[in-house]
Amino acid sequence: MRYKGILLKHKFYADFVVCNDAILEIKAKEGGIAEQDYAQALNYLKCSGCKIALILNFARQKLEIKRVIY
Repeated sequence: MRYKGILLKHKFYADFVVCNDAILEIKAKEGGIAEQDYAQALNYLKCSGCKIALILNFARQKLEIKRVIY
């Protein structure tokens, strides 16, 4: 991962990268998608160069989806 032109040793592990264009994060949280999930997806977008991320939460009776655009 690069930050301001400096190569960092830290790596990120997105659940899925779709066609090198989108990040897909899978969750199973009873409390729903939290702000830290949104922040995590936004950080992944910044690091990857992707423009869109989807956070899917399967823990509720109805599928919860949050779209993140960078």
